[in-house]
Amino acid sequence: MFKILTVFILLTLSCHAENAAHHPLQQNWSFNGPFGTFKRDELQRGFQVYKEVCSACHSLKRIRFRDLKGIGFKEIEIKAIAAGYEVTDGPNAEGQMFQRKALASDPFPSPYPNDNTARTVNNGALPPDQSLIVKAREGGADYIYALMTGYTEPPAGVTVDAGRHYNMYFPGGQISMAKPLTEGQVTYADGTKATVEQMAHDVSAFLAWTAEPEMEQRKEMGVKVLAYLLFMTVIFYLTMRRVWKGVK
Repeated sequence: MFKILTVFILLTLSCHAENAAHHPLQQNWSFNGPFGTFKRDELQRGFQVYKEVCSACHSLKRIRFRDLKGIGFKEIEIKAIAAGYEVTDGPNAEGQMFQRKALASDPFPSPYPNDNTARTVNNGALPPDQSLIVKAREGGADYIYALMTGYTEPPAGVTVDAGRHYNMYFPGGQISMAKPLTEGQVTYADGTKATVEQMAHDVSAFLAWTAEPEMEQRKEMGVKVLAYLLFMTVIFYLTMRRVWKGVK
């Protein structure tokens, strides 16, 4: 009985080891730490990667075009970006839905009309919305970066199912999404070289912003609150000393 139990435990541990994903390495993000902030040039490059690569499959439902002001785009640029998309609106006077150019007040439209269509196009897999993906995945931006750069040939003895791809950072090692990034896939307006690592870093930072666009304001408010509390602590201490100075 003991031998059978030992064999069972060893097989379980072996199976778990095969399916366990590698832990993503920590990257150097400008927004980390209590005083961290986003880099606008990095966010704009990341938006470009999302727009030209990721948006073909992944939605960004919680972000409106006007929110792009937060990453440094001007109003006229935002209107131009929105005009490049079409959204469904209506019903009109005849009761029909219709297509129109997006406005700055519109959220980013989904690449698919519904989830069933998305699954059909992607061999049964539903591409997740990217708005909160950094908060929804353990490891945050580090995990997103690792996932996009973690496509390799499967190790010896590992068979990848049809329609799947090996990624060392994905739980189980097999992911439905094909390798999304290749060298020079986008042409950055600022002349930055579009390596896979650079694009992965930029779009991970952009998705960190979409998950928490108010992060900088929250940190700024936190610093102000701490400064206020420290100031009031000093005031209360001096007041206490004055009130009780005559008492031994």
